[in-house]
Amino acid sequence: MDNREAGLYTLDEALETLGFGRFQVFVLTYAGLGWFAEAMEIMILSFIGQTVKSEWHLSTHHESMLSSIVFAGMLVGAYLWGIVSDNYGRRKGFLTITMVTSGAGLLSAFSPNYLSLVILRGFVGFGLGGSSVFLSWFLEFVPPSSRGMWMVVFSTFWTIGSIFEAALAWIVMPRLNWRWVLGFSSVPSFALLFLYGIAPESPRYLCLKGRTDDALRILEKIASVNRTKLPPGNLVSGRSGDKVEESGPSEDRTPLLPSLNQSTMQSKFDMSSFYTLFSSKLIKTTLLLWILLFGDSFSYYGIILITSKLSDRRSGCFPTIQSSRNHQDDRLYVNAFITSVAELPGLFLSAALVDRVGRKKSMTFLFILAFIFLLPLLTHQSAVVTTCLLFGARMNAMGTFTVASIYAPELYPTAVRTTGAGVASAVGRIGGMVCPLVAVGLVNACHQTAAIALFLAAIVVSIIVIQLFPYDTKGRELSDTTD
Repeated sequence: MDNREAGLYTLDEALETLGFGRFQVFVLTYAGLGWFAEAMEIMILSFIGQTVKSEWHLSTHHESMLSSIVFAGMLVGAYLWGIVSDNYGRRKGFLTITMVTSGAGLLSAFSPNYLSLVILRGFVGFGLGGSSVFLSWFLEFVPPSSRGMWMVVFSTFWTIGSIFEAALAWIVMPRLNWRWVLGFSSVPSFALLFLYGIAPESPRYLCLKGRTDDALRILEKIASVNRTKLPPGNLVSGRSGDKVEESGPSEDRTPLLPSLNQSTMQSKFDMSSFYTLFSSKLIKTTLLLWILLFGDSFSYYGIILITSKLSDRRSGCFPTIQSSRNHQDDRLYVNAFITSVAELPGLFLSAALVDRVGRKKSMTFLFILAFIFLLPLLTHQSAVVTTCLLFGARMNAMGTFTVASIYAPELYPTAVRTTGAGVASAVGRIGGMVCPLVAVGLVNACHQTAAIALFLAAIVVSIIVIQLFPYDTKGRELSDTTD
């Protein structure tokens, strides 16, 4: 018997009926502001390092530590914030995340010395590690049929934050100093704290915890704001009961993963959510996702970094690319704008593909395009050709990064969604940290061919890994662990 005939409806059926309306626009704005804030705090590393180095007479190693400590903090935060949000709720997760990020971000503007600045930026990175909580929270409010497109729209907040930070630095740095840039960059995180009181808890998380009445109140609020109505009948918190099984799943109603059985669900409370990722039903997904995000981050951040190296007119290795700017600072801001704007076409392309052809085919297609754009750079090209090729590679790398960010939380059940996506994101950050040490080091040593070959190899491995995922998540309901 169908759920509707039995007078029952699931959360995904309710979200599909309610549609994407004004309520979800608020959720999108709030969660997007979290990613906007993260983009600003990461992009700021491109602007303050050299200034701080000159003011405090630091070595190159000390300057690089300002970036490395942020990524190190993100590695730790990505793991811990996922566990907090999976066990205590999405709202409590991003409340503590924004408190840490905003507080440490503002205090870092008043750092009296290098050591205090490194410590505070480490805490900022620790807070930024929880960005996957915002993504998962928004994901759990979106109807399955349009989830891919809206997750791409969500990703545009990152690009907008990057562009905004470049504009902020361009305006503030010449007139004031780096401390003001740090202070202004913490404002979006404080805005998240200010709006926290009206941010709702995820109804899917509430259903998982058996708080169906609380979930229903949020669904009724969505219906009121969107001026729609809930399906007739009663909300059921699970999907795997007998009546649901008798209905026979259609293609668009197949769960993303089989529900974890009762013993696994009970064991979740006896061990860390991290170890649940290695249960028999999740270990293949976990390992494949780690490899995919590592390769994706390695190629994405590598293309960004190699662009600045190949475009540096002071380089003795690649003299063909000349800057039209007379001052290094102006070139830095202009390059930040150009590389950020390159991501917009990638976002539009991924938005057009992700809900039409699915996640796996979208990532494969975009990776192939990135491969094609990078391939000619195995040999030296003219300045114009090199710029165009790197622009195209960055565009498609951003597209794959966006779709992979959508795919990751969709693959996990609600009980471990933010933990799984957070840890996978942390592994991806390792790819971003390794890239400067390996690939960019090769460029500095005048080994452009070897560096490009590494990026091409990472792309090939990523394409192979994508084919090994057993299913696509296009149009499918999110998995839960409850019956």
